[in-house]
Amino acid sequence: MANHSIDHAFTTRSLTDRATDPTHAGALSFMRRKYTKSLKGVDAVVWGIPFDAAVSNRPGARFGPQAIRRASAIMDNDPQYPFERDLFEAMAVIDYGDCLLDYGNHQKTPATIEREAAKILASGAFLLSLGGDHYVTWPLLKAHAAKHGPLALVQFDAHQDTWFDDGKRIDHGSFVGRAVRDGVIDPTRSIQVGIRTHAPEDCGIRIIYGHEVEDMTATQIAQTILDHVGDMPCYVTFDIDCLDPAFAPGTGTPVAGGPSSARMLSVLQKLGALDIKGADIVEVAPAYDHADITAIAGAAVAMHYLGLLAERRSRR
Repeated sequence: MANHSIDHAFTTRSLTDRATDPTHAGALSFMRRKYTKSLKGVDAVVWGIPFDAAVSNRPGARFGPQAIRRASAIMDNDPQYPFERDLFEAMAVIDYGDCLLDYGNHQKTPATIEREAAKILASGAFLLSLGGDHYVTWPLLKAHAAKHGPLALVQFDAHQDTWFDDGKRIDHGSFVGRAVRDGVIDPTRSIQVGIRTHAPEDCGIRIIYGHEVEDMTATQIAQTILDHVGDMPCYVTFDIDCLDPAFAPGTGTPVAGGPSSARMLSVLQKLGALDIKGADIVEVAPAYDHADITAIAGAAVAMHYLGLLAERRSRR
């Protein structure tokens, strides 16, 4: 099919138009969606948060949003597998660009992210965030809980992120424990999938460990999540290190023994019954990647969130 236009992210006049950019060229918004700060008539917002000052090992996730956008270019037009639909035919999605953060004053970072996220959520749009290290989920959770009340957390991760926290730390390994203590998430309805490390406490959250994931089918994993969360509003966060380093080498704290991208994407595809209020993909660090393996996986996770949203809208 001949290309009819280029730089769709800037030139489109409609939020539901198909892009026709060559996959190897053109402005690299997420899946070629329109770059705009206008929230009028928008169903879903893709937003980058280029922050990685909270990592405990290798930095570089500040480049995650760029890498995920670049990898998403090949998913800009055709009906998306496995959803068998043009996700944007009846769903207006924009790329809101990135959160502006002061790299020299990290104490301002949480409030900046929370404030901007709250502005987006006030429009009624679904917010899909591209990290950034996993600390960014903390202010995102606060903004979503302020709108929807306490949430169930569905966390795909190799780490529990419940380490010591004094309430002030900017740390990607402690935000879950803080969210429990501050009543932002309900631990009795929250679940962590793919955990392959031990933390001092589990905060009462249901855990499916990495070795258990290996013994379960994607259907069994998804059903466990659905049964545990039930009808409670939830937030889904996907740390790319949930995947084995063979499938996601480009991350700051890789842990061997994880699942494949195929299995976890299959799990995500089966979570349509969840009442998902917001979602993110974090910890993609392209400096450690090879052939964009990790960025491609991250872009696929983000696309699956939008696929679930498109399916849910079609059932209304």
